[in-house]
Amino acid sequence: MMIRRETTRDVAAIRTVVGAAFARPVEPDRLPAEVALVDELRAGAAWIPALSLVATNAADDIVGHVLCTRATIGATPVLALAPLGVRPDHQRRGVGHALMHAVLGAADALDEPLVGLLGDPGYYSRFGFRPADEGGVIAPQPAWGAHFQVRTLAAGGPSPRGRFSYPEAFDRL
Repeated sequence: MMIRRETTRDVAAIRTVVGAAFARPVEPDRLPAEVALVDELRAGAAWIPALSLVATNAADDIVGHVLCTRATIGATPVLALAPLGVRPDHQRRGVGHALMHAVLGAADALDEPLVGLLGDPGYYSRFGFRPADEGGVIAPQPAWGAHFQVRTLAAGGPSPRGRFSYPEAFDRL
């Protein structure tokens, strides 16, 4: 497996991977909202090309994708991580794990202070994510509780505190 930045040639394959990763068996013909989210983020001001990464297999097929975009805590620029998607036939093979380490390393190299996400604490805690409220970060929706998590990055200095705001595209999900 290889991890690399997304290119313009990858857009259709990313849509396919994200669609398969987030497909709902009860609605097999409906395109998952995460596909539109990636499209909207790519077209918006929150887009950070260096933080849209793909995983490819030996045949150079895209089997996973992860994305961080610009978010804020108060007036402080931070990152929102979403979505992380892996093609179903490559899940539980370390693709998501490799993508997470790669995007967090890239974000740290860009001197970003913090990454926030909504997800399973059992999965994301292995990457250093903690419930946001433990670090003084307020979730966009209080009902998210421990599922809204943050991870500070080494280069960021003191961790920002306050309300986390996703890019606008997330409001339309």
